[in-house]
Amino acid sequence: MATAHTPRESAHAAAQGVRLALGGSFAAISAWERDLGQLRVLVNVGELAEGEQEFPDDETYPVHEFPEIAGFLHERWADGGALDAWVETAEESPGGPPAPAASGLGNHRRAAALHRRGRGCCVVAPIVLDGRAWGELYVARRAGEPVFSGGDAEFATVLAAVAAAGIAQTERLAEARRLAFTDALTGLANRRAVDMRLDEALELHRADAAVVSLVVCDLNGLKQVNDSCGHAVGDRLLERFGSVLSLCGAMLPGTLAARLGGDEFCLLAVGPAADDVVDVAGELCERAGELDLGEGVAVGVASTGDPIGQVCSARRLFRLADAAQYRAKAARAHKPVVAGRDGGADDPVVRLADAPERRPGPERRRFRR
Repeated sequence: MATAHTPRESAHAAAQGVRLALGGSFAAISAWERDLGQLRVLVNVGELAEGEQEFPDDETYPVHEFPEIAGFLHERWADGGALDAWVETAEESPGGPPAPAASGLGNHRRAAALHRRGRGCCVVAPIVLDGRAWGELYVARRAGEPVFSGGDAEFATVLAAVAAAGIAQTERLAEARRLAFTDALTGLANRRAVDMRLDEALELHRADAAVVSLVVCDLNGLKQVNDSCGHAVGDRLLERFGSVLSLCGAMLPGTLAARLGGDEFCLLAVGPAADDVVDVAGELCERAGELDLGEGVAVGVASTGDPIGQVCSARRLFRLADAAQYRAKAARAHKPVVAGRDGGADDPVVRLADAPERRPGPERRRFRR
């Protein structure tokens, strides 16, 4: 099967490969959402009937309508039975071992669905991950074509196991990527994610003049909370501010909310006008000031939509936002400081950001690289 990098791509490659291997006209892979009691169709491939989509937005079926996936299979596993696929037709009951009486509803619905969509038969195989039913593989043939045989069902069982291995690997890689780009405490993006997104955003800015804005936040009072109330309470403050940041970021479509580390956070917006970003930054200051822990937040904004000069690198935009945030912190400002809005190139924030870096010394901090 083709190499896939996301769970959706993996499911698509598996469904297409199995459809071709079994000589089917159509194939689908569905996942069992236990908490919602439903099968969610992830992908449909081959000849699609009216209303079917290759990647459905919301094609789901209650499991009680197809109880084999939840009941029949478990009963067979408990008795030591094999994880066999089974065949169903538009006119007959499923081939293979008889299912419990409860599965009759599922058989009837599958048969009706086959007939309605011009398909004559299907083979259904469970997809099992870590010893539990994960979902199902479904392959169908057109009406009038040969019905799947017992040998086809056995082959489908093997193919479902191969598909399960591919899906499991892709899910593990996806989870590893998620963890690599996520802050463990707040669930926000981390610095690595910001660096990658900002590089991509500046490429877009250079190509299409897209407005790129960076809002850098320094949470006030975290050390005092940690010292007086303990780090568990300090962590709660970080989590609560992370929720506020996420809420405000959602006001700007496509904005990334992130924790840079320690008490520093940021919003990265691509597309919205600079004024809209500043308005949201002001809202962030107000909401942070209403938290019952901490002492509000110092916020600096740097946007390519403001007169800050040419932005050729992520480093310069970070330095500008850092310098603005530094001035907000020093002034104990209750609203954001915005680079470039107090004199353009002569703006104190711009001059501070563009000043030559000193060697490490007693200054409060050095700008990020």
